[in-house]
Amino acid sequence: MQSDSPHVNRRSFLKTGLGGAVGTLAALGSVSTADSQNTDPMKDRPEVLFFDVNETLLDLRPMKASVSEALGGRENLLPLWFTTMLQYSLVVTVADRYANFIDIGIATLQMVAGSNGIRLSEADARKAVEPMSSLPPHPEVSDALRSLKNAGYRMFTLTNSSKAGISTQMKNSGLGEFFADFLTVEEIGIYKPATHVYRWAARRAGVKTQNCMLIAAHGWDVAGALWADMRAAFLARAGQQLYPLAPEPEIIAPDLAKATEALVAASSGSGGPR
Repeated sequence: MQSDSPHVNRRSFLKTGLGGAVGTLAALGSVSTADSQNTDPMKDRPEVLFFDVNETLLDLRPMKASVSEALGGRENLLPLWFTTMLQYSLVVTVADRYANFIDIGIATLQMVAGSNGIRLSEADARKAVEPMSSLPPHPEVSDALRSLKNAGYRMFTLTNSSKAGISTQMKNSGLGEFFADFLTVEEIGIYKPATHVYRWAARRAGVKTQNCMLIAAHGWDVAGALWADMRAAFLARAGQQLYPLAPEPEIIAPDLAKATEALVAASSGSGGPR
């Protein structure tokens, strides 16, 4: 049986999955169109739903405001910070290292500030990202998750955040009751969208990867899940795009409410919850 310790998993990933991670680095700057929607009822329902959390379920606007203030009001630097944070999460993965996602966020915020002539101490950078722990859900999320749970879906988070971080977020947002468990990459020391993360999550849920669906508002996350043989649903939140060189997910929706309609229809069409 394959060990799930961070060291063993990272070493295995570097042998088998390095190409996928490097390809995803290139994808961070790619632009696609997600204007079309595909929420037609599916032929069969997934056994398990995995959810990305930040921006997919939780509204990042409070943190964007505090980070923008730390960057001297330069809102144009926010996308650069997000992509730099993702880039360095992949850098530590490829280098067979691990650091807490918040710590990566703080470090890269200082990098972006410094490269734009803004002096930002570690303490001030840490204060700027503090709202991450108390982000509110998007308006439709609670009702949509309740509908999915009532339809019999087993649901997990699958996030780049730490275990302590996601626990705090779920408590503060009131969403914790909907999930069977909070899965985070901290447990294996490898960041999404590495293929190994999605396959590990499926094993933790006790189902085959192809019987799982990731729901995310990030094209890179959806691409990673699809390349790992998961199914996927893309929430086309404002500013988010699919990666054109990845397979198309079977659900493309503007928010979780619309995606839920397709998932509940699949549940009813297959004879109800199972």
